[in-house]
Amino acid sequence: MLKRILVGLVRSHEQTGEKAKDPALKTKYYKLSRDKLWDEVIYLLNKTQGYKVLHEVKSVGEIVVEKRTMSGRTQDITLTLYGITPLKSAIDIYSASRGSLGDLGSNYRTILEIYKLLDAKLELSKIS
Repeated sequence: MLKRILVGLVRSHEQTGEKAKDPALKTKYYKLSRDKLWDEVIYLLNKTQGYKVLHEVKSVGEIVVEKRTMSGRTQDITLTLYGITPLKSAIDIYSASRGSLGDLGSNYRTILEIYKLLDAKLELSKIS
């Protein structure tokens, strides 16, 4: 975690993906259709305190969320849902802090928090 804080001194964004070096930032896969995953993600974000859904485009699979950090900064979070097969979907997250200074690792922690919430809600559907 100290490494993430040090990296966060100069960087104010973080993202997940297939080629992420950190295993915690790898794309997550679920045994659900994209539409079902969409419904679950929207429900979870609306129910979770601190997250505000700003924009959603179901046809593209993109959800834009805003979150305020404890330090008062605002994070813009984009969740992208992909339909791999009719019964398999994936989700990637991009999080960036507004402002010119680094984020001290808060975007990294936000992504991990969202993934943890999703994994808890969709435990039976998760693909390891």
